[in-house]
Amino acid sequence: METLNCLIVDDDEIDRLTVQFFVKQHPNLCILGVCSSAEEALKWIENNSIDVLFLDIDLVGMSGVDLRKKANQVPACIFITSYPDFAVESFELQTLDFIVKPLKSERFENTIKRIEDFFEIRKKAHLFESSIGGDVIFIKEGHEQVKVKLHEILYLEALKDYTKIVTPKRKHCVLNSIGNLLKEEQFQSFVRIHRSFAVQKNFIEKKLPAEILLNNGSVIPIGRSYRDRLDFI
Repeated sequence: METLNCLIVDDDEIDRLTVQFFVKQHPNLCILGVCSSAEEALKWIENNSIDVLFLDIDLVGMSGVDLRKKANQVPACIFITSYPDFAVESFELQTLDFIVKPLKSERFENTIKRIEDFFEIRKKAHLFESSIGGDVIFIKEGHEQVKVKLHEILYLEALKDYTKIVTPKRKHCVLNSIGNLLKEEQFQSFVRIHRSFAVQKNFIEKKLPAEILLNNGSVIPIGRSYRDRLDFI
């Protein structure tokens, strides 16, 4: 993957150092700047090309949420905060991920995977083209159109404006939000179980307290606000 320019914004020195430590473990991430305030970060963003913003929400002065509103040209925003209650508000700002402090290695690795997937999809710009019949969609990949059978799709995963379509054999990417796809008639057999995931009902093997187990072994998290929708399992 190409090198991505990152900006870290946090008003706590220990937290800034922690994020720097984790980011430095990934050579494709370049820390372009480290800021202690939103006002300082805005100057960096205005004068540099920033790909990824690692942003605290509860900042002295301008909040991280307000900074994101002013800096929505940054493609990927990762909120890192001690306040999980901000999650809903943050996802309305095209947030790629939301991490609750304290930052842990395994959780950060999941975030890095989302960042890599997002920029890979963004670069390829796969387009959801059209559908025919009742069980087939065509996905444009480069100059080719790939036929995907709907009944073979295990789950959908949201990546900001894109959606990953996962089948047992491969993964496809479309430039369309998961919310828009789920409004389409062809996707009515899918159920949203998380802000970022929707699964096809007939592939559900077991419902665990915080996860759904699919019959191919995939484990998909259940969002807290989506649990009441899974009474049919």
